[in-house]
Amino acid sequence: MTVIWGFPFLIILDYLYILSSSTTITFYFSGLIMWDSDVGARNYDNRVLSGRHSVQTDKFEQRGQSWYAITDIPSDLLIQVGEISFNLHKCQLLSKSGRMNRIIHESREVDIKKVILDELPGGIEAFELVAKFCYGAVVKLTATIITGLRCAAEYLEMTEDLEEGNLILKTEAFINYVVLSSWKDSISVLKSCEEFSPWAENLQIVRRCSESVAWKTSSDPKYVRWQYTGKHNNDSSPSTDQVLSDWWCEDVSVLRIDHFVRVITAIKVKGMKCELVGSAIMHYAMKWLPGMIKEGSSGSVEEGTGSSNGVASSNRGGLHMIIAMSKGDHSSSPEGNRQRTIIESLISIIPSENDSVSCSFLLRLLRIATMVNVAPALVTELEKRVGMQLEEATMADLLIPSYNRSETMYDVDLVQRILENFLIQEQMEISSPGEPMMRKSYDMNAKMRVAKLVDGYLSEVSRDKNLSLTKFHVLAEALPESARSCDDGIYRAIDSYLKAHPMLSEHERRRLCRVMDCQKLSKDACMHAAQNERLPLRVAVQVIFSEQMKISNTIARDTHELHYQPIIENRKTLLEETPQSFQDGWAMAKKDIDTLKFDLETVKTKYVELQHEMESLQSRYDKVAKLKQQSTWLNGWKKLSKITKISTFENMGSGSQRNSEQLVKTPRRRRYSIS
Repeated sequence: MTVIWGFPFLIILDYLYILSSSTTITFYFSGLIMWDSDVGARNYDNRVLSGRHSVQTDKFEQRGQSWYAITDIPSDLLIQVGEISFNLHKCQLLSKSGRMNRIIHESREVDIKKVILDELPGGIEAFELVAKFCYGAVVKLTATIITGLRCAAEYLEMTEDLEEGNLILKTEAFINYVVLSSWKDSISVLKSCEEFSPWAENLQIVRRCSESVAWKTSSDPKYVRWQYTGKHNNDSSPSTDQVLSDWWCEDVSVLRIDHFVRVITAIKVKGMKCELVGSAIMHYAMKWLPGMIKEGSSGSVEEGTGSSNGVASSNRGGLHMIIAMSKGDHSSSPEGNRQRTIIESLISIIPSENDSVSCSFLLRLLRIATMVNVAPALVTELEKRVGMQLEEATMADLLIPSYNRSETMYDVDLVQRILENFLIQEQMEISSPGEPMMRKSYDMNAKMRVAKLVDGYLSEVSRDKNLSLTKFHVLAEALPESARSCDDGIYRAIDSYLKAHPMLSEHERRRLCRVMDCQKLSKDACMHAAQNERLPLRVAVQVIFSEQMKISNTIARDTHELHYQPIIENRKTLLEETPQSFQDGWAMAKKDIDTLKFDLETVKTKYVELQHEMESLQSRYDKVAKLKQQSTWLNGWKKLSKITKISTFENMGSGSQRNSEQLVKTPRRRRYSIS
């Protein structure tokens, strides 16, 4: 396509679109600049730039740290960019750059020979392309270099006021008509914008590319000229049938976090499903945050973002977790600052719908957030989100290490806050059932799943010898009694706590067992509890008594059902007159009755066994009590026998003395009388 610009310049622009085998679009342009002599010369305060001095060349040569334009006219201006020098001609730069005109015009030197451009966006590579453009050489434009060239053109003020078809116009045309129409080029330009902040932001390159990517993610892939990046195959684009709904997640995950946030924000404005937005967020977190991938799951982590920098990996219960050597050191390190920025940005763009991201992802994000010292307000928000979907969590995800140097191994307080948020959400739904809620309607199954989850968590953390009885008790009693249909889980947690804390007093053990309802224990749990020496004796008796009551109730109920079975007098006649299906039903009913009788006999046998065990335990208890009572009486009898012996000796002494006195006395004179 050839475009001829009118008076006062004649510029022939050749736009060549070449579609290569890799679907990469290459854009060539050449500027043939002819100065119109009728226009005259430009006067810059006694410095005259004339069209007669215009120089054209397409040959440049590098000698060491210097570039030279190969022409017959010697260069009269040296441009210093970094460590590289460009020996050029004033006329070529002043005809296209407003900044160069102003620098030379404002210079105190009469004939300035050197200009330093250390602040030029794009640096040496960008200025090399600018120099070739000023001399009319062919410049190959690609998505990789267009951002730096566009920012350099803006810095040098290469506008249409100086010359029609200047560099700003041509780079803008390439961005608007080539980059924004291609998926891959839009991603590449966004990636390159990371090096040109804030120029790329001020020039709206980031905004335009973000909106272009957002539009393409919401469009039918067959209408988008795109190409997979990352781990996908670059040689061929898949057909529309092979494209999944989240095909774009891998590509946008290569962006820096601020540009990723811009893209996701634009995608949400376009009305993308919250599940797909959440999938992109989870993919990005797994790529850039070490420790977000469970052990054994597939996923890639960007090279250089592994769990180094003072962070050690530890495996417990099949979970890959990150444990900081020192929370303060890691949170203030460059890696910790990078992770904190990523987490805070991701929390701010997570969709409000519950189904957008998984609870497991939120808990892993919360683990790293506590490690790198994320803002408390965002941590609180994350805890609320976890509490709203706590029934979906797993016990391994709840085992968050305590990074605040507390005495306990795991952060029990954090789990307590999450559980409180879950209960608050439940109360809100009960009090306002008609209002639309973010969280799905509460049901009893969710509460029972959370109770099972808490019991498993308590069984794990109870092994920590530093876990106080108060924390265990508060967490165990946080849920109402109706949440647990069976207390086997809380019994296992209590038994594990008693194993790890053998020095508890009798009062503390009784207090610990109050959170358990003996009537909700299964038969196996009752058998174990009856023989558990770590439990208080009163609790063991309660367990046996409750099991005995359950067996008695079961026997009474089964006997009642059997006693009131409907009796059919002529069952044989009835079976003969009924269809085959009804006869099969009667046969099945008979089998059920026989099975029920067998089960009843089994229950009776178990009942007798438990009665014997109850009597044995009661006899042991009576013996212990009797021994204590006998020991008390025996001591009393010993004291009483000592007193008796002493009194006996005293009596014997006094008796002998009296006898001797009687012997000394004269015999009584008999009285003789005459009968």
